[in-house]
Amino acid sequence: HNGGQLLRLVLLHTAWEVGSGQVRYSVPEESKHGTFVGRLAQDLGLEVAELVPRMFRMVSNGRRDYFEVNLQNGVLFVNSRVDREELCGQSPLCAIDLEVIVDKPLRIFHVEVEIQDINDNAPAFSVNEQNLSIAESLTLPGSRFPLEGASDADIGTNSLLTYKLSPSEYFTIKVQTNEEQSKSLLVLRKALDREEIPLHNLLLTATDGGKPELTGTVQLVITVLDVNDNAPVFGQSVYEVSLTENTTVGELVIKLNATDLDEGINKDIAYSFNTLIVPEVKDMFSIDSHTGEIRIKGELDFEGTKLYEIQVQATDEGHAPMVGHCKILVEVLDVNDNAPELAVTSLSLPVTEDAPPGTVVALISVSDRDSGDNGKVTCSIPPNLPFRLVSTFKNYHSLVLAEAVDRERVSEYKILVTARDEGAPSLSASSSILVPIADVNDNAPAFAQPVYTVFVKENNPPGAHLFTVSASDPALRENAFVSYSVVERSVGEQPLSSYISVHSESGHIYALQPFDYEELQVLQFQVSARDAGFPSLCGNVTVQVFVLDENDNAPAVSPAGSGRGSPGPELVPLSASAGHVVGKIRAVDADSGYNAWLRYEVQEPRAAGPFRVGVYSGEISTTRALEEADGPSQRLVILVKDHGEPALSVTVTVSLSLGESPQAVKWDSRQRGGSEGPLVDMNVSLMIGICSVSGLFVLVIVVYVGLRCHPGPEVMCGPGKATVVCSSEVGSWSYSQRQSRNLCVGEGTAKNDLMVFSPNFPNSAPNGEKEKQQELTPNSSGQMGRCCHHPNAKKHFEPRKQHLGIPSCGVSSRPFTPSSPRKS
Repeated sequence: HNGGQLLRLVLLHTAWEVGSGQVRYSVPEESKHGTFVGRLAQDLGLEVAELVPRMFRMVSNGRRDYFEVNLQNGVLFVNSRVDREELCGQSPLCAIDLEVIVDKPLRIFHVEVEIQDINDNAPAFSVNEQNLSIAESLTLPGSRFPLEGASDADIGTNSLLTYKLSPSEYFTIKVQTNEEQSKSLLVLRKALDREEIPLHNLLLTATDGGKPELTGTVQLVITVLDVNDNAPVFGQSVYEVSLTENTTVGELVIKLNATDLDEGINKDIAYSFNTLIVPEVKDMFSIDSHTGEIRIKGELDFEGTKLYEIQVQATDEGHAPMVGHCKILVEVLDVNDNAPELAVTSLSLPVTEDAPPGTVVALISVSDRDSGDNGKVTCSIPPNLPFRLVSTFKNYHSLVLAEAVDRERVSEYKILVTARDEGAPSLSASSSILVPIADVNDNAPAFAQPVYTVFVKENNPPGAHLFTVSASDPALRENAFVSYSVVERSVGEQPLSSYISVHSESGHIYALQPFDYEELQVLQFQVSARDAGFPSLCGNVTVQVFVLDENDNAPAVSPAGSGRGSPGPELVPLSASAGHVVGKIRAVDADSGYNAWLRYEVQEPRAAGPFRVGVYSGEISTTRALEEADGPSQRLVILVKDHGEPALSVTVTVSLSLGESPQAVKWDSRQRGGSEGPLVDMNVSLMIGICSVSGLFVLVIVVYVGLRCHPGPEVMCGPGKATVVCSSEVGSWSYSQRQSRNLCVGEGTAKNDLMVFSPNFPNSAPNGEKEKQQELTPNSSGQMGRCCHHPNAKKHFEPRKQHLGIPSCGVSSRPFTPSSPRKS
């Protein structure tokens, strides 16, 4: 019945503790492994199925793992043997504090398991035999002799001792109990007679109050003394003294004074510690045998021993010495001589930089061996940190995150936790906790500038390195690993990836093909930098590639009209005055700037005769009036060159026929350093007309009428040398040609203009066969065919720039040859 009431009280108390945030159990000491303690998961309000996912774990306060939890059913059971006496000594309350921690979310529960005492320690005497000396006859019946009692390591009723003496007609046992102590007294029932019984052997049995009872025994050897029948007597049986634990060695504790009613040698007293005194007392105190002064011999420590019990005896020096006894209780008072102690019991590191405020970083336990205010401890951390301390249970604190952290700003925190007691003066201790911040991918790669401008000369070799882009990411490991790529788009009819490529790791930008300024002046694209985090972040930058022109195109001579409306060629009258414009050379250059700025000059000034060419206009004019001595024809070799470095040039050979009938003028252009092509022969009838000075007027009329009504000598136009267009290995192309032109001038024109005949450039046959020869013949109206431009048309040939399309290599054409002249 009493057990049932006790069980109900325990359950009621446990329920009250759970409601207050703490669970308390009790278990007897010496319980076997596996002994049921309590349904911990159920009492904490946790589901058994969530123990493992929430990383259920239990932490004890610096002791062995006496208890364990079955994660399958949430039952707390005994894991290893618990000895209450070993764990708590004589403390009336013995409990083990446990902390239960679960994650997701993190919660901490506090569990207290009380260790109940069982009667597992028998009473024990410090010696197997106690000797007493009692004077004969002089000792009256009823005299009492203190005996050294037994000790029991148990507590409560298990340590309540009763004593029993073996049967004796002279002695009995009596137990005296007061507030300070419980001691056994040997009581004399009747006077002793040494001659009858000189020695009494008795057995003293001590029995505790446990169930079952345990006993201990000691042999009492009582010697009956003769004569000296008065023992020394102290003023009081118990003395109480209080000392602080910092009392210096040699300090006086107490001075004892005992008296003896005997006289002479039987009155002289010597003081000494009882022979049964424990060694700790002998090591801590010393006694003067003559004066009875007790002094401190060692260093007192409140945390080690709070109370000393010193048994002192006074022995007279009679023939049969008699002894008086007393006890000194020395209470040690606490001083603040112990600094607090810090211990980190659990760490949740590292802390991710996206962890929310309130995240528990560490559990910190503090303790102080002092008592009272000296043992009260407060914890603190430095200010201006994104952390704070939260008191959880007794001397436990949680270090929690107070605000968001950024690893790129501070990668780790060194937190100094300081514990300070309330003693005077106060003592403190500190411990450093290193809290690293784990990286998350919250920073996109960034370029140093939003736009990069790159200048590259045209005709670069394929694979040439143009530029290097670099993006930085302040993150760590894969979050900072940056890869580069080009944002694809179309450039004309081709994809951007056919022009450039970017190395994914280094950011090097390479040209995949040569650039042609005449085809592409600016190439703008975007490069993307992406990190390897999850999810990955990226940043873009714009790259502008400006292609710089090089002098890779030679001037090209183009045909031009004479500016008149007459359908036929003109003659340069022999009567032309100085400054008369014979014709104009038109040339273009596909380059730009200085590379396309052209200059005209006569290659052989001495052979120019009465003609000159405009340096920048290309106009051919007379320098003086023409004379018959100048001959029937003149040939000018004109050099057209640009201002590039190095300069490129082309030569044009102009043949002029002087007279009063139309003559053929032939042009021949070539690049500098090339060989001249064959010139078309002078029209024989034109030369005869020039020589026939006497019939000049008639010849002019005849030729004029012949050209109008009948097909005259056919003037054939064509390149003197094959036009070659080639792709080099870097993709650029050069243009080389020789041109032949017939310049026909006559006096019948209102204005002396240059007639330019456009040559035909036939396409290459697919099978490589030669192109058919094309002839220029007058049409039905008597005008020239497709070779001659009408004077009134005033069309000027402008070569178009080639964009993306590159002419194939090996295009060839055959020069035109004039047909046989018809007989008039």
